[in-house]
Amino acid sequence: MYQKTSDFSKWYIDTIQKADLMDYTPVRGCIAFKPDGYELWEHIQEEMDKRFKETGHRNAYFPMLIPESFFQKEKDHIEGFSPELPWVTEAAGEKLEERLALRPTSETMIGHLYSNWIKSYRDLPVLINQWANVFRWEKKTLPFIRTSEFLWQEGHTAHVDEEEARKETMQMLTIYKEVVEELLAIPVYDGQKTRSERFAGAVDTYSIEAMMQDGKAVQAGTSHYLGTKFAEAFDIKYLNKENKHTYVHTTSWGTSTRLIGSVIMVHGDEKGLVLPPKIAPTQVVLIPVGPWKKNPAIMEKLNEIFAALKAKGARVRLDDSDQSPGYKFNEWELKGVPVRIELGPRDLEKNHALMKARDEGEKISIPLESIIESIEKELETMHTRLFEKAKAFRTENSHTHIDSLKQLKQHLGESEQNETIPGWILAGWCGDNICEENVKEQTKFTTRNIPFNPPITKHTCIHCGKEAKHTVWFARAY
Repeated sequence: MYQKTSDFSKWYIDTIQKADLMDYTPVRGCIAFKPDGYELWEHIQEEMDKRFKETGHRNAYFPMLIPESFFQKEKDHIEGFSPELPWVTEAAGEKLEERLALRPTSETMIGHLYSNWIKSYRDLPVLINQWANVFRWEKKTLPFIRTSEFLWQEGHTAHVDEEEARKETMQMLTIYKEVVEELLAIPVYDGQKTRSERFAGAVDTYSIEAMMQDGKAVQAGTSHYLGTKFAEAFDIKYLNKENKHTYVHTTSWGTSTRLIGSVIMVHGDEKGLVLPPKIAPTQVVLIPVGPWKKNPAIMEKLNEIFAALKAKGARVRLDDSDQSPGYKFNEWELKGVPVRIELGPRDLEKNHALMKARDEGEKISIPLESIIESIEKELETMHTRLFEKAKAFRTENSHTHIDSLKQLKQHLGESEQNETIPGWILAGWCGDNICEENVKEQTKFTTRNIPFNPPITKHTCIHCGKEAKHTVWFARAY
């Protein structure tokens, strides 16, 4: 794992390019997803979509272009997104009467439409999700992690009251945590965002936060309770059982392709990608070795293994190219394929094959009669190893002993001097925005979230020393 943050960015860019996940385009901050890169998103999408539908949500699609007047209806929302909005001002050679924004998120458009769709308590709840692209004209971009255009899902729901809407908000945050940990093998902290970090226009924002190998944080998913703010702005009312018109309570929640970048940054090593088996485009690669072309039985056996794995639903490749075995090993390791099987004449004589897990150093010899079961078991245990390794790294780089800004600065100085990562710190916060902002200005550490289950409780504010209202994770973030 990388300890020097100065090397990490270069390693990340080199890794995703050599692994053929993406390519740059002429448009600033917009990337092309190559097949392996897009397939990572497809597997994430498939698992999330399944869980959304299990909880009663349905997919829909809404326009990409949003009238400027829609943003003006919710003051906090337009202030939060205004610097990042790209605008369409002309079409078919004529200037538009009203500017149209390329959606940064769809609360305003959906709020406008929900006001037409929702009339009675019988129409509620409305549980809709959208898979789409969005635009935020970022000043500094990084493929998958922060781009001007990215892919995501955004859920938008409407409910009869606050209790039901808050239950929805937390349910979706739980789904995000489960998917990220159980599919991507990335441990996360779930908690509530501070006022300054919450979504523009939200009453409360909740997030899951993940630690990368350079110690920085990635906000891996967010869920927002919007109260009646957007309902009031867009006049989303319903006739309740008492025959009175009342505003709905709404939520929104989203994750994006930054999860791909997170997987790379959490699990990758000096050889390239290390992909969790459940999302790897290729889970198993079969490689003939030695003078295999002179021995047809080798390819016959590999084809037999290939067919058996396919029948089990595994994503498997058979590399019978003319490249040398060493070249193939390096290429497939670079691409992060979880399991490699090697079979040569001597292996066949012994009725064994060699198996190499991407995250393990040594090859092991396995009997051919049990090779399918051995591969399936390895794919399961590799996920657990990756998760536990990432969790141990997070624990090692989470600091709970820092209680003042002076101590934090000293910690940062020592990290810089020793060329180690500063990691995250758990600290107390009095709730004053000024204290939060001063920590950010002086250290570039931002509040990540107020964790639901902190390792310990902090009692004094890291900045002013007064009694702490919250225990908060602070970190530098992407």
